[in-house]
Amino acid sequence: MKKLLIISLTLCTINIFAQNNTKSIKNNNTDFKYRVSFPAIILGNIGKGGERTNTQHFEFHIKRELDSKNIIGIKFATWRLFQPMGIQWWDGLKDKIDSETEFYPGYLRETGLGFSYQRMLWKGLFASVEVLPQYKTYSDLNNKKIANGFKLYTSYHLGYHIAIGQKKRIFIEPQIHCQNWMIDTNTPEAFKQIDNRWKTYFLFEPNLYIGFKL
Repeated sequence: MKKLLIISLTLCTINIFAQNNTKSIKNNNTDFKYRVSFPAIILGNIGKGGERTNTQHFEFHIKRELDSKNIIGIKFATWRLFQPMGIQWWDGLKDKIDSETEFYPGYLRETGLGFSYQRMLWKGLFASVEVLPQYKTYSDLNNKKIANGFKLYTSYHLGYHIAIGQKKRIFIEPQIHCQNWMIDTNTPEAFKQIDNRWKTYFLFEPNLYIGFKL
């Protein structure tokens, strides 16, 4: 987790300073109305193979500009959790990973297809909300399925859109977001006992999205 965080923050910082003379994207450009993007954090899983803490995270976004301010999209995401998502930074998140004290007796795979709305606020500054219904699959350490369930996952983002290149088709979006999951069903008892010690939300996750316009 710490490695992924460092990768995201480093990429974010390098690109912001490298593009400090780049003009903000002009959203009234009629040539490219579609965007595809993914979070740079998923690159941190490459080469981890079957490691216990490999989240096997994959995420992909397709968005459509309605006008210069409003952007809608669809989101596909899947990941594997080895401990509760509701452990906050100030709860000793990194320590919990190192000590393995809050690890599940198996894994939780969450997969969903949802939608997003992004609002441009000022120049490249934006706010967005994403809603992701998820199908949950619980398995033991031998990857034998235990149970299925449903979760409604929502996230709230504040970030900045930085366009790169002569035609401004490539972009990065450093951002910070918070997420919650108030609807969460059919959790096996052994997993629920660990979940109940923590929150049903996570605050202030930094991230960096990379994409291009079509």
